[in-house]
Amino acid sequence: MINKKLPKMWYGGDYNPEQWGPEEWKEDHRMFKLAGIDVVTINVFSWALNQPGENTYDFAWLDETMDRLHAEGLGVVLATSTAAHPAWMAKRHPDVARVDFYGRKRSFGGRHNSCPNSLTYRKYSGRMASKLAERYQDHPALLLWHVSNEYGGYCYCDHCAAAFRVWLQERYATLEAVNKAWNTRFWGHTFYDWDEIVLPNGLSEEGEGNVSAFQGISLDFRRFMSDSLLDCYKIEANAIREYSKDVLITTNLMGTFPQLNYFDWAKEMDIISWDNYPSLTTPVSETAMVHDLMRGLKDGAPFMLMEQTPSQQNWQAYNSLKRPGVMRLWSYQAVARGADTVMFFQMRRSVGACEKYHGAVIEHAGHENTRVFREVSELGEELMQLGDTLLDARSDAKVAIVYDWENRWAIELSSGPTVELQYANEVHKYYDALFKLGIQVDMVRVEADYSKYDIVIAPVMYMVKSGFAKKAEEFTAAGGTFVTTFFSGIVNENDLVTLGGYPGELRNLLGIWAEEIDALPAGQFNQIVMKEPVGQLEGSYNCELLFDLIHTKSAEVLAEYGSDFYKGMPAVTVNSFGKGKAYYVATSACADFLQPFLAKLCSDQGIQPLVEDVPAGVEAAKRVKEGRSFLFLLNHNAEHTSVNIGEGKLRDLLSGEILQGTANLPGRGVMILEGIE
Repeated sequence: MINKKLPKMWYGGDYNPEQWGPEEWKEDHRMFKLAGIDVVTINVFSWALNQPGENTYDFAWLDETMDRLHAEGLGVVLATSTAAHPAWMAKRHPDVARVDFYGRKRSFGGRHNSCPNSLTYRKYSGRMASKLAERYQDHPALLLWHVSNEYGGYCYCDHCAAAFRVWLQERYATLEAVNKAWNTRFWGHTFYDWDEIVLPNGLSEEGEGNVSAFQGISLDFRRFMSDSLLDCYKIEANAIREYSKDVLITTNLMGTFPQLNYFDWAKEMDIISWDNYPSLTTPVSETAMVHDLMRGLKDGAPFMLMEQTPSQQNWQAYNSLKRPGVMRLWSYQAVARGADTVMFFQMRRSVGACEKYHGAVIEHAGHENTRVFREVSELGEELMQLGDTLLDARSDAKVAIVYDWENRWAIELSSGPTVELQYANEVHKYYDALFKLGIQVDMVRVEADYSKYDIVIAPVMYMVKSGFAKKAEEFTAAGGTFVTTFFSGIVNENDLVTLGGYPGELRNLLGIWAEEIDALPAGQFNQIVMKEPVGQLEGSYNCELLFDLIHTKSAEVLAEYGSDFYKGMPAVTVNSFGKGKAYYVATSACADFLQPFLAKLCSDQGIQPLVEDVPAGVEAAKRVKEGRSFLFLLNHNAEHTSVNIGEGKLRDLLSGEILQGTANLPGRGVMILEGIE
């Protein structure tokens, strides 16, 4: 439970009362009650209001707001206001503003414009967090601390360059070790003094779109920037902890956001929270995967859905409305996959600036007679009805997919073998196949405990970190099924190639070696041709993108390539290893291969779908708690559909209906089913 003061699924979101006045506040309160809103996030971008001058602080507005919200029965997620520094700070302390990728000094404006290594920013942001914690630590409305907002963006200023050199000294100790890790004898890059090292940007090693001449340098810079921004979070969190020791602290993450290693961040956060903004065309399995990834950041602990829009977003190319029922459906999708809150951005639409066309609980119309408000109110009533039933419930998945931000950085910085390779997309292919089969999945870090799983899948594990190969071998030898793919085992943590043939340290486990990797342009295919039927796999399937030319040592060939000069070479192999099996898929397989392939692996391990024959467009997920099991069925179709739920009696927590055999889901309908005696 996030805070015992509010022992239910939290419902609310970002609120900016400082942008309005008493008449709107009064109406807000009335409408919040109608909608079942019980928690609001405030003070996210109020630094300039809280600190009008260098040594001047004014919290009168915030005192009044906290007291008023408490009197109205609302809990508060209190942000530290440091997501955008004040104009006076940029004017008096130029070091606070970032330098961009092209070496240009930013002026005041926008947000995320603070240099993470600026001593000015660190001093004043830490001081602000400290003052807020000292002032509001015992306020009865306080439920949670929210540090800054949506951290991101890199800086290339002299302060960051100096801090980067210090970071390198702490990581490598000597310049000799740096030169070795970066392979600096290539292109005459040997460094003899720490001050010779410059940041990799558009003036040095990098070009636009993750193009780098020296991947080792660029990779370490990304690690450094993720750590630098995390240090800013830790400065504020530690300042809060000096006064407020029992209230949890978070910051809102952004799913697969590429710039920060969220597994590192999770270690410093009391609870994960994230902002979910899919577009109208985002595959529902992709959103599900990211929810599962957010759950996986803290090894399966429930997370917070901190932001979503009640309807449209302001920043996408096409600001489509959420169709009727979709807001409720997507809210329950988050809950099904581990969220213990349903929260929005924003409570009331802004009157000006770039978010005035971002959806809100209270639209510009200013009253409750809108479609969006009706849907928000109906969902609020349901969440009140659910109470604490689902809080702290977890996943009991037996299949894990490994996700690694540093591996993603290394792949996307790589100068070859194809510009089409996108790590998150390849991971999603495997997730999507399991999603459509109705198989529950956990998204896990490289360092996770694999022993509780029967199947571990590591797509495109290009970077094999120290200890990973041994873990994979131990998992497989104990009876597990391990799966990896093309372009795996190529480099170590420093992006240096492991010699002796691909897939490097994974060769022993997989029983193969690869000598070449072919790349074809988008739209061109080879074929995976089954040597003989395996489960429902038979015949030929298209494959694309990359094609490892492999030789077997101890592995058995399940399928071969169907065309080109490597026709007849292995495309899919399996190697018996101890009590388990290790599979290698040497190319990017299409969905019609992956679904029956993964269905066979799950069947071999006794892993059953949550429901049989999942209809297209229907999502199944499960949470368990204290011996109780909750099966979520979500119909992402606009039309009615039926789902086979077996012969046991189940109760729908939302409607109270008792079901057996078949569940009839209306278009965009949701059921939460629990077995009954």
